[in-house]
Amino acid sequence: MTTEAPFHDRLADGPAGGSARWLQAADGVQIRVGLWPLEGAKGTVFLLPGRTEYVEKYGRAATDLAQRGYATLSVDWRGQGLADRPLDDPMTGHVGDFAEYQLDFDAILAFARVQDLPRPWFMIAHSMAGCIGLRRLMGDHPFKAAAFSAPMWGILIAAWMRPLAVTLATASRLLRFDDRLVPGTKETTYVLGNAFLGNTLTTDPEMWDYMRQQALACPDLVLGGPSLGWLQAALKECHALGRMPSPDLAIVTALGLQERIVDVAPIHARMARWPKGTLSLYPGAEHEVMMERPATRARFFDESCALFDLHL
Repeated sequence: MTTEAPFHDRLADGPAGGSARWLQAADGVQIRVGLWPLEGAKGTVFLLPGRTEYVEKYGRAATDLAQRGYATLSVDWRGQGLADRPLDDPMTGHVGDFAEYQLDFDAILAFARVQDLPRPWFMIAHSMAGCIGLRRLMGDHPFKAAAFSAPMWGILIAAWMRPLAVTLATASRLLRFDDRLVPGTKETTYVLGNAFLGNTLTTDPEMWDYMRQQALACPDLVLGGPSLGWLQAALKECHALGRMPSPDLAIVTALGLQERIVDVAPIHARMARWPKGTLSLYPGAEHEVMMERPATRARFFDESCALFDLHL
């Protein structure tokens, strides 16, 4: 049984008819899903956000998908957006193990089945969700094809600092200070704590303002830096996934050539051994390809939906 959840339609600036529902994962954690239905949809895209993100951030992306014939389902993962947050400090992003996100995924899929969302189903996964989504694709799943945007298949840490980061993250779990922020990160959400000039998300001032206005209007949606526990869990999951073969699925991965948030080496390595995978490089683009300049966004959704169209 699901119940209606808050949904900031004006801030999302998405297609008409958007709404949100509360779901409960198997461990009792409450998450939120957002749905933009489309009459006569060719299928449904599960648009999976990255770390710090929330349903409303993808309203305009849902419009892009609707224009290409697809309904959109998105989610607030545990620990972010309006989903339950595990720490007393709600601005610190934390998870004990990335397996917890798969419990959220289970709840999302159960909801989609009960709602009988238009099939076939496809996945678009950004950043952290690239890690979560890849894990799901390694096992049983209902998706016919997928697109990744700057997937977090590795954590970007300077080579000289990596041993220290791994040691600190591991020690934090053993000594029980894993709820503390990763050194060098802030409790302030990125778009409010940084200027547009020199930011690592987008080169498009309009989309930067879109994200800032959402953060200013609804501070409950946003999140600051990750905890040491999240870092330890992320490093562990990326390492485990990196040792596994690529799934037998057609996918396209978008990567901006100015990427400065995720480690690009594991992306190139993964795509080099994904028989049905295509790596699509975006000159001049930063981390958020779906929040980039209009031509970049159009290219991403054109390429993703062209792949999906082949699997209807």
